[in-house]
Amino acid sequence: MSENVTTKIDGKVGRITLTRPKALHSLTLDMCEAMSAALLEWRGDDAVAAVIIEHQPDTRGFCAGGDVALLRNSAIEDGGQRGREFFHAEYRLNHLLFTYPKPNVAFMDGVTMGGGVGISQPCKFRVATENTRFAMPEGAIGLFPDVGAGWYLPRLSGQIGKFLALTGARLDGAECLWTGLATHYLAAEALADVKARLVAGESIFEVLGKDVGDVPQARIASNAAKIDRLFAGETLEEIEAALADDDSEWAAKELNAVTTKCPTTAKVALRQFAENAHCATFADNMAMEYRIAARMIMRPDFAEGVRAVLVDKDNAPQWSPATAEGVTQDMVDAVFAPLPAGEEWTPFPDVS
Repeated sequence: MSENVTTKIDGKVGRITLTRPKALHSLTLDMCEAMSAALLEWRGDDAVAAVIIEHQPDTRGFCAGGDVALLRNSAIEDGGQRGREFFHAEYRLNHLLFTYPKPNVAFMDGVTMGGGVGISQPCKFRVATENTRFAMPEGAIGLFPDVGAGWYLPRLSGQIGKFLALTGARLDGAECLWTGLATHYLAAEALADVKARLVAGESIFEVLGKDVGDVPQARIASNAAKIDRLFAGETLEEIEAALADDDSEWAAKELNAVTTKCPTTAKVALRQFAENAHCATFADNMAMEYRIAARMIMRPDFAEGVRAVLVDKDNAPQWSPATAEGVTQDMVDAVFAPLPAGEEWTPFPDVS
């Protein structure tokens, strides 16, 4: 059980509601465990036709991420043990949603970042609104794009995935729909009616299949060609050079976004893209990401990034290494290396 999430059967749906508004509904260990417990229980319940994931009404954000403070404290105090426990539970939840046998829908009505991406992207239906702000900003705190980003981002068209991973760019709801990160777009004022109809037993396919009116223009569409050209490089050095050689204001802005992020995070993200090609299943990807997570929270860059962004809030992290050239292949290889026997991530025993 968790005081920060409610799980209940409401009419024909299983309803998961995030209730931690002061932290923009960021996920804690007990929240992940409570959500998984409900989902496992509802799998075999014929009374549950579909699952809704939402946040508490009249509060900001859908889910702004994971419990970063816990991760940092764990790295400092217990060698990362509690941090690994959190990631193990969170990734099991992500995998459970990805493989869920019943229709599931996430209402991304507000900030949807980090852990919020992890509980929305596995869902078969992902509804964005004018309030949606989607991002994977982990490079700013020396972590890495996780919760399945190594699976989702490489599957976006062109170089959009690399762009999001390396810059931490924020997308609005229309952009999420255009990229495929959202499957549907609705005005926020329509959500209550949509949810009520689902509770009443209407098919999710019928409810979301109805005409919802005009969708705003996706701003990222006008930059897609530039993104595909300038983020085509296979290495961080190639991408930085391409951006530096372009004399446009847009390229200068994105170069600054890339170079102010943690260089190790950036190289790890690019390696994720390459390694995902060898992942036959989503579970394989999550096992890979768990290895990365176990190592990245123990690197000095993570503690430094959290200090700069969330503790001192000076937004001036001192990365080590400080440049792309300083991050060696051996450093990246060590992050991806297998964990000792018995320490690897595994899905729930009866979930495949």
